[in-house]
Amino acid sequence: MILETIHSPSDVKALDKEQLPLLCQELREFLVDRLSRTGGHLASNLGAVELTVAIHRVFDTAQDRLVFDVGHQCYVHKALTGRQELFSTLRQFEGLSGFPKPCESVHDAFIAGHASNSVSVALGMARARTLQKKDYHVLALIGDGALTGGLAYEGMNNAGASGEPLIVILNDNGMSINQNVGGMSRHLNYLRSRPAYYHFKKWYRGLFGKEPAKSPVYRFNHRMKTALKKALLPGSTLFEDMGFTYLGPVDGHDLTRLCDVLQWARELNGPVLLHVKTVKGKGYPYAERNPDRFHGVGPFDPETGLPKPGGESFSAVFGRTLTECAGEDGRVCAITAAMADGTGLGPFAQAYPERFFDVAIAEGHGVSMAAGLASQGMIPVFAVYSTFLQRGYDMLIHDVALEGLHVVLGVDRAGLVGADGATHHGCFDALFLSEIPGFTVLCPASFAEMRSMLRKALFQVPGPAAIRYPRGGEGAFRDDTSEGDLVCLRPGKDVTLVSFGVLINNALAAAELLSARGIDAEIWKLNRISPLEDEAVCRALGGRRTLLVLEDSFGAGCVGQRLAAILAAHGQAPERLILRNLGKTFAREGSISQLEHRFGLDAEGVARAIQEAQI
Repeated sequence: MILETIHSPSDVKALDKEQLPLLCQELREFLVDRLSRTGGHLASNLGAVELTVAIHRVFDTAQDRLVFDVGHQCYVHKALTGRQELFSTLRQFEGLSGFPKPCESVHDAFIAGHASNSVSVALGMARARTLQKKDYHVLALIGDGALTGGLAYEGMNNAGASGEPLIVILNDNGMSINQNVGGMSRHLNYLRSRPAYYHFKKWYRGLFGKEPAKSPVYRFNHRMKTALKKALLPGSTLFEDMGFTYLGPVDGHDLTRLCDVLQWARELNGPVLLHVKTVKGKGYPYAERNPDRFHGVGPFDPETGLPKPGGESFSAVFGRTLTECAGEDGRVCAITAAMADGTGLGPFAQAYPERFFDVAIAEGHGVSMAAGLASQGMIPVFAVYSTFLQRGYDMLIHDVALEGLHVVLGVDRAGLVGADGATHHGCFDALFLSEIPGFTVLCPASFAEMRSMLRKALFQVPGPAAIRYPRGGEGAFRDDTSEGDLVCLRPGKDVTLVSFGVLINNALAAAELLSARGIDAEIWKLNRISPLEDEAVCRALGGRRTLLVLEDSFGAGCVGQRLAAILAAHGQAPERLILRNLGKTFAREGSISQLEHRFGLDAEGVARAIQEAQI
């Protein structure tokens, strides 16, 4: 096994060329085997095997800076940089992260959990290198999906104009940027990706001295070449008009050619765009046939490609209910940001394709488009992961709330989400949505409440509304109490516990533990966390001896603080206030139960906090 001998990139460089195909094959087998046990991002990494090996053959990532975009392409990089033995802990509690993390390895230049920022980050690194008079290369490895985000073009525009030496590698595994036309186009693409072409171009420039652009002959030939290329290779001109030297397209599974082109890109000493064509899921037939399904996977059977059995989810209930509502009202339409299946919108897309819109990785655009739809009488529903909704915050304020428009957000993966870690936990939406004037924020704790609250958001709430719900399924609480905004689930005389969403299960379980220890706990459930009505809050929670508020959000601006402020303003503050939340700490990878235990949000943690306060 060659892979077992690879402990650092220097070992990759030491291999003979003849050994590289076998290394790539072993890497694919390694990925399928390990991810079938832990889950993770499989198809994108299978497609990037040769490209990652080539990068480590040509560059030194201990000194050179390699910025991933998005970071789920980094598994092969991690395997080649001394972390193979940690893959059994991939995305596990206190284990190997599924994204680049500088605290893990000197080879990880930057955290990369969200899309489209790599060129901006790489340009900042390149400018720092120039200002500090240091010598290293800067690379941004960006997937074609990340180019659907507007930030990528902001970075490209500035990077191309800067003249800073940096290399942007476009890993194109399916998206067409601009279609090349005809046999001559294909032939020129082939010529442009051959080392002889690059050496000729370098020699030709050298004929005109250090500043070839000052030569009239060079300028004339350059204009002729550019005009011809724009006619035959329109795909390259977008980047070259921004100031990049465009190389490619190059077969992303041809290691020899990749190494040659990367070497040439190093020598160009300016902004370079290397266009690499890859096959997502390469080498694993199930992933090649269904790259979307194998983009992010849970544990699966590597022999059949079938996932391990799972249960019903809030996302699926949301999608089915929304589809039913769309059948009842032709104004209802659905928007997703490249997450149709993840947000449960597959059935909607099939039933009402004319009212289904995938805006790709462009959440800000998705929010603004929803505002436009709502302004003309439609009822747009934007289903989006909580962590990605953050990119649309400005538009939520300026395009939705200021207009008071009836836009509905399905905020999926709210709260702790588990294995993807700090970049993907949905721990901000409860804070920032609640602070936007006019927003109604609903929090179902069961599938029944999901169905009721979605209908309420669609057909009863007059302005902007959000429904926030977790990844996965419901807990022991299965009732529908959605008619009230603040509902008492259990009477009690000693302490009062307040929570919302599925964490109400932990509060109820904590009450049982406390009861066994002689403490009678009252449980109140918030169905709506914004707006909070002073009179209702004071009537339900005023004058308590001990009040504990449980939530999986950050502490600053949390619901517990807002409840406490209302009670204090009316002279009904509790004698003891306990806020159980994430404080100011980013949660890492791990199962939800492990993370809840880590932050004291599980039943035992809540019961212990009450007991300590009672002493």
